[in-house]
Amino acid sequence: MASAYLLKSRETGDFSNIVKAESALDQSLHLEPDNQFDNQFGNQSGNGEALKLQLILLLTEHRFREGLDLAEQLQSRFPNDSQIETALIDAHVELGNYQAAIATADALISSCPSAPVYARRSYLRSLHGNSSAAIADMQKAIKTANPRDHEGLAWYNVHLGIELLNAGHWAAGEQAIDQALEVFPNYPIALSAKARARLSDQDWQQAVHYYQRSQMQMPLPDTAMALGDLHKHLGDRDAAERQYDLVDFLVRSGGEPFEKAYAHQLVLFWADQEQHLDQALNLIEQEKMTRSDIYTYDALAWCLFKLGRRSQAKEAIDQALQLHTLDARIYYHAGQIYHSQGEDKKAIQFLKQALKINPVFHPLQADLARQVLASLGEQLDF
Repeated sequence: MASAYLLKSRETGDFSNIVKAESALDQSLHLEPDNQFDNQFGNQSGNGEALKLQLILLLTEHRFREGLDLAEQLQSRFPNDSQIETALIDAHVELGNYQAAIATADALISSCPSAPVYARRSYLRSLHGNSSAAIADMQKAIKTANPRDHEGLAWYNVHLGIELLNAGHWAAGEQAIDQALEVFPNYPIALSAKARARLSDQDWQQAVHYYQRSQMQMPLPDTAMALGDLHKHLGDRDAAERQYDLVDFLVRSGGEPFEKAYAHQLVLFWADQEQHLDQALNLIEQEKMTRSDIYTYDALAWCLFKLGRRSQAKEAIDQALQLHTLDARIYYHAGQIYHSQGEDKKAIQFLKQALKINPVFHPLQADLARQVLASLGEQLDF
């Protein structure tokens, strides 16, 4: 039952299924408490499968240090178990232990190559700015994926599409996203990715259409944020405010678990809107206690910048830039932060890099990047 709820959560994005999965696991462990060894025969026994699912839940709930501890315990108990190994990679990534994550992924591909492992190495390579290798690994993930796992196959295609878009391969990226929708129609994350592809082509109305379709499947805060920003870019402030109000409603109704699950997105959103800044800082500082990846530092940097704590913002954004990840929004934040510190040579470099990665990386912030560059006497040649 817990496994089914987790699958449903991936398919729909409905966070309530995580709570149901947790309840089902608690009941499983109540009915059959886990005992590592059978007292009579000395053999491993107990409810180990429940613990493996518990490991996935810990990571889903952003309890990464607990997840790492449990993964290491289970690794000795179930050697060469790919589910545990991939969870170990995920925990290392979110904790910022990138070299440990790379070593685990490389070892697992050597011993037991599979779609989930190729996908994780793809992400690691993407984080390190190696787009061509990331694309190649995600293509391997698609080739080795279970064709009966429609959600999994669609997920790989979506992330291949996003990687291709980030590398400037617009047509190929959108084609991969279309393939995801063919495999798994009305998949919310694929519909949102399709909207991003349309944004890259400045097809604003179709982008609105696909975001709305995604929202009809499941209203999620990141979709509402993106749709609100797009409406604002198009001059429809009333529609934008309705989406921004929806973000607030989703956070209030979802409570603390929901807020924690979308911590990065919420902090960036509140900082963009210049509202709830103290709450945003508190949220991202709590997140940083259990998560030290580059995106946590990026959200922290942007929040500190909006609070006027610019020297601290610069320290945090330098951490976000450490891997040279080709993420336009991180470079945009870096450009604005360095510009505020009077380091305009670096600011120009970062803002140009953001627009080079994707000239329409954000319907509002791409224009702001151009305005800053123009104020500094810079002209773009792309």
